[in-house]
Amino acid sequence: MDTLSYKTISANKATVQKEWVVVDAHSLVLGRVASEVAKILRGKHKPNFTPHVDCGDNVIVVNAEKVRLTGKKWNDKVYVRHTGFPGGQRISTPRLLMEKSPITLVEKAVKGMLPKNRLGRKLYTNLHVYAGSEHPHSAQQPKEVKF
Repeated sequence: MDTLSYKTISANKATVQKEWVVVDAHSLVLGRVASEVAKILRGKHKPNFTPHVDCGDNVIVVNAEKVRLTGKKWNDKVYVRHTGFPGGQRISTPRLLMEKSPITLVEKAVKGMLPKNRLGRKLYTNLHVYAGSEHPHSAQQPKEVKF
């Protein structure tokens, strides 16, 4: 029996194949888009996935302003942050975030689904979100991904 066929191949920074993909979020549910984008950023869709290596692709999300939420989440869901000063707790809803900056809503959803460590912070830099349908990354020749 050939024992070489049982060797597990581990990817590293030099051997990983990184690509560019475009995701159109027009009329898609926020959480479902975010989980798929996080999976692509992490590299879990690749056969040579290695947990401790950035082997995911660069993801461009367009039409972030046209993403949708189900139920009454536009008003009932809350995002809590703290300024660091006494009494500095600030609460906002998805509706307020969408009016202020539509890309923040998608970025927060994806960031929450990435690992909370150095690798997660590195993976987050591979995410590019745009409110409209145009993006400046056409030189990278990204591939369209449908969900």
